[in-house]
Amino acid sequence: MLQRILTFFERYSFGVCTYLGERFNISINKIRLFFIYSSFLAVGFPLVFYFFAGIVLDIRNYVKRMRRGVTDL
Repeated sequence: MLQRILTFFERYSFGVCTYLGERFNISINKIRLFFIYSSFLAVGFPLVFYFFAGIVLDIRNYVKRMRRGVTDL
């Protein structure tokens, strides 16, 4: 049951922790723990940052796909 929950969140999350981990060469689990602990301490502000970063990454991937489609012509 726990594995199904973890798989669901990894598949449908924005990929912010993965992006930050690859970009700064830090373990993804450490970044996730940072977001969890800091959201308890900062009363949810890191969650706002996480969702904002997720939206920015999603728009960025969308623009990359559209740009690739235009250059294929």
